[in-house]
Amino acid sequence: MVWQDIVISLTIILAGYALIPQVIHGFKVRKGLITYQTSIMYMIAIYTAAIVFITLKLYFSATMNFIIGTLWLVLLIQKIVYK
Repeated sequence: MVWQDIVISLTIILAGYALIPQVIHGFKVRKGLITYQTSIMYMIAIYTAAIVFITLKLYFSATMNFIIGTLWLVLLIQKIVYK
């Protein structure tokens, strides 16, 4: 594992940690609190970055990005389900 993979992964983990309370809050209040545009654009951007990281053989960063992308997907699903 290269040092860049570790640094990128740590920053992604910090960014993802900020999303966890938002996802939990959405389940508690049963409301989609994030706009469609925000969740869709972030989800696409994060999944795209994950694919790029795979091509660069930065597998841990790619895995962390897929997890964060999935959190954005959960927020999008909350928006759809909890109108």
